[in-house]
Amino acid sequence: MKFALVTGANKSIGFEVVQQLAQKGMYVYLGSRNVENGIEAIGKLKAKGLSNVEVIQLDITDDESVIKARKEIGTKTTVLDILINNAGIFGGYPQTALDATIDQFKAAYDTNVYGVVRVTQAFIDLLKKSSEPRIVNVSSSQGSITLHSDPTYKYYDYKGAVYLSSKSALNMYTVVLAYEFRNTNFKINSVCPGYTKTDFNGHRGPGTVEDAGKRIIKYALIDNDGPTGKYFSEENNPETGEIPW
Repeated sequence: MKFALVTGANKSIGFEVVQQLAQKGMYVYLGSRNVENGIEAIGKLKAKGLSNVEVIQLDITDDESVIKARKEIGTKTTVLDILINNAGIFGGYPQTALDATIDQFKAAYDTNVYGVVRVTQAFIDLLKKSSEPRIVNVSSSQGSITLHSDPTYKYYDYKGAVYLSSKSALNMYTVVLAYEFRNTNFKINSVCPGYTKTDFNGHRGPGTVEDAGKRIIKYALIDNDGPTGKYFSEENNPETGEIPW
């Protein structure tokens, strides 16, 4: 059995990712900042007959919480096969370059960038023990500087200095991390789940959490011939999925 950790997983896309991985027979640790919400989420999964799931209290913006989660999971398994850095925030309004506050930038980066770094660094030792380690950083096509420089891009007018720049920074972290593990079996990619209908965007997105989950776990389950250090958005490129940074 393989073991996976999904951050920000008590609801929406993260919850769906946990469910789909569990349905494929993996043991999944459901990371939740609020443990009560995580317990409730686990209850829903177990009601569907999925017993191979477990909640882990994990606030990715808190060093002590991350360290505690690593220690707890380390008492249960000696290896982690999949890490899905899903937790993220939008950063609130305003999002304009001149009106967004420094506090907004700090909060967004603390979750969307630093949180990913905290979790990845904390769990990398367990991932190194896997024969097929996989890291998926849940990004957004909105983080593509190339696309957002193109007036023909369908979301060209959906600018946001805080959120977009945090995802661009996350993408660079993905590139560097994948480079550092280029001569190993690690596969590390940035994946956009698409504009999905969740409370993250006020349920305005046209996509479903089911499709978003499939897009994410596709890259969590790739074989050793699969891509690494790439950026995928099947919404923007249905043929190959790859989009420009």
